[in-house]
Order: sequence, then C-alpha cells, then structure tokens
Amino acid sequence: MNPRIGVVVIGRNEGERLRVCLGAIPFGACEVVYVDSGSTDGSLELARRFGAHCVALDMSQPFTAARARNAGVRALLGVNAAVEFVQFLDGDCELQPKWLAEGVGFLMQHPEVAVTCGRLRERHPHHSVFNRLCDLEWDAPAGDAKACGGNALMRLSAFQEAGGFREDLIAGEEPELCVRLRAEGWRIHRLAVEMALHDAAMTRFIQWWRRTMRGGHAFVEGAWLHGMGRERHWVRETLRAVFYGGVLPLSALLLGAMVSPWALLLLLVYPLQMLRLARGPGGWTRAFYLVLARFPEFVGVLRFAGTRLTSAPVRLIEHK
Repeated sequence: MNPRIGVVVIGRNEGERLRVCLGAIPFGACEVVYVDSGSTDGSLELARRFGAHCVALDMSQPFTAARARNAGVRALLGVNAAVEFVQFLDGDCELQPKWLAEGVGFLMQHPEVAVTCGRLRERHPHHSVFNRLCDLEWDAPAGDAKACGGNALMRLSAFQEAGGFREDLIAGEEPELCVRLRAEGWRIHRLAVEMALHDAAMTRFIQWWRRTMRGGHAFVEGAWLHGMGRERHWVRETLRAVFYGGVLPLSALLLGAMVSPWALLLLLVYPLQMLRLARGPGGWTRAFYLVLARFPEFVGVLRFAGTRLTSAPVRLIEHK
C-alpha cells in the first residue's frame, strides 16, 4: 500500500453505480473512505464489503457534498495521518486505471500545484440529450484552470491550508475552494489524461432544469462570497443569468403589452445567440440548451436571494 494516497468517495443511494465505483479503486494501493449521506439501498454495507472505511453522516444536519468530503478527509487522516494526496470521487463515477499514478506523479513533480484533474467522460452520452450535454461540459481544455469538478486529486497540505470546503454551499464548492487556493498562491491544473467515467443518468427534462437551477444558485453565491475580489468570481455568469433569464424577457413582454408590440422583437436576441453558439461543439442542440439555461439559472438566483432575504434554511437542490 502507498501510504501517501487516499481516496474519499461520497454517495447517496447510488446503487449499482457505487459498486462499479468501488470496484475500480485500487484498494491495495491506497486508503479508501466512503461517506454516506442517508442511503437506504445498502450502500454502507456494500462499501464495508469492499474494505472501505465508512462514515455515515448525521442527517439531522443539512447535507451538502462539501460536508461529506470534509468528513471523509477527517476520517482518512484518522486512519492514516501520513496521507499526502487525496482523490475525491463521487459515487456515480469510475476511476480510470492509470489516473492515480498520473495525477500523483504530476503533483510530486509540480509542488506549486494544489489540485489536478483529468478528462471526465459521460458513461452513456447517447442515452439522452442531457447526458450528451454533460459529456460536452466535461470536455474542458488541458492546462491551468480556474476550477476542478467534484472529482479531483488534491494535495492535502494545500487543502488543509485553505480550510477545506465550505460546508454551507449546496453547489459550487469546488470552484469556491479553488478561488481561495489561488489566493494563497497555489495553481490548479487539468491534465490531458483520462480520469474517470461519470454516470449522470439524466434522462428527463426536469432533471436538467433542477441541475441548471442549482448552477444558477452556485453562480450568485460564489459572486456573493468572492465577487469583489480580483477574479470577480462568477460575477459575469450571475449577471448573464439575471439579464437573459429575467430582465430581458420581462422587459420585452411588459413593453410589448404597455408600449408597442414591436418591443417583442427584443426576444430575437435568443435565436441570434443560438445561431452564434451553434458553430461550436454540439451544434444546434447544445446551443438551444445553453440559451435555455439562462431561465433556470435565473430561478436559482432568485432562490438564493429569497433565502438571504428571509433567512430561511438553504436546502439542497437534487436532480436525481
């Protein structure tokens, strides 16, 4: 066993996907911790049979992926304080065989890099248009990056220096952590290496809508926390959601009803945007959903604003 490497898997009712996830982890080469968030499908028992150290979160407290990952790191250090590198992995993902060696090797050769990740691919991109959109989303360029996803390999000392994930964030916790890491002088780097397969299992429009709404919530909360900083974290994305998802359509409809029907021509902005975006990967399908995404993103912004104004508890937005 390599005492320097640990894997933290988080999951909730992942079923067969968790079996595939755990089956791809080299248990003999690293410490493995599984953190469960109220599963009722026997996930904890399954993880124990694989040999993982298991943590069951107290579900009387609000659940977030950030909270689960932090709990996993604490458990990992309780098992082996010598761990230097932690691979975070969602229970619906399958590590590729060469990734850990490639990722750890890169971090050892580049002590200024805090986080590295590789190519995440959708397992069944042709099962639905929404799975295909996820696969296109994962296809980010290699090189220095502003953020990683939930599946990433981190240098533990950098993770601890930054204070770990913010446990109150219901989404966008990885980009937020990366903002703080860069503020401390660390780099985030994406490798052109196959890292994992992801199983979105997103086959219905409502799932896509909720996931995109959660993204809008993440945008505005990230801007709320770090928008005044040097990076202007997610300010542009928040303003884009507010303008195209709320201000523009409402203005066009109100002006069309109260001033002149010609004001409805403002809505031509949307097909013009689709025309521009259709030239990129994914063609017209991706262009359509990128433009449509502004509306659920705006709903997510409103949801964040509502919880801030009323001091209501923040609830997780789940799409599965």
